[in-house]
Amino acid sequence: MKRAFSALPALLLVATLSGCATSWVVDSDVKSFSSIDTVPAGATYRFERLPSQQANGERQASLEAMAAAALEQVGLRRDDANPRYTAQISARVTTTLSPWADPWLWDGPFGYGYGYGPYGYGRRWYGGGWYGAPMIPQASNPWYEREVGVVLRELGSNRVVYETRARNDGPYTSSAAVLPVMFQAALQGFPKPPEGVRRVNIELPTAKKQQ
Repeated sequence: MKRAFSALPALLLVATLSGCATSWVVDSDVKSFSSIDTVPAGATYRFERLPSQQANGERQASLEAMAAAALEQVGLRRDDANPRYTAQISARVTTTLSPWADPWLWDGPFGYGYGYGPYGYGRRWYGGGWYGAPMIPQASNPWYEREVGVVLRELGSNRVVYETRARNDGPYTSSAAVLPVMFQAALQGFPKPPEGVRRVNIELPTAKKQQ
């Protein structure tokens, strides 16, 4: 879900996906760079970690497991003993205020404003007129900005042969469900992806949104 939508359709879409829908779409904006035309059948790789990633080994191992499934789908097999490439994996998740949050909500014991509730959009009454706390954006509408990256280097020459990144933003809380799909999107078209930024949509069962 991108911010080009108007607020009302976006709210309806969220309500639909959280209600009766049986599938949902992770839409990623992907940009890739490649210096190879083909990859030998059964090409192997091992993961490479930056010092900062080594310091957070448990999280990095989880990301590498997500990326490994996507790498296998494009014909790359992990082999730490005899790799042809190294794969450097990265991911970032940032929580921000939803673009659909009400900027005119009064957050305090006085005044009233508009806010989101479980059944839609309506007024909230806080009592005492317009002399309340300062107006601030409603903090209960988080928005998640995510980015994943994969960099492949050819061992021996240490040359980067493939670099790709995928970005997504939306209201879904489950990074465990979203990030693996973003790695799939990032590697779509490997090893000769289209030029420029492209939109990659991958559909998942709605149940995964809650994991």
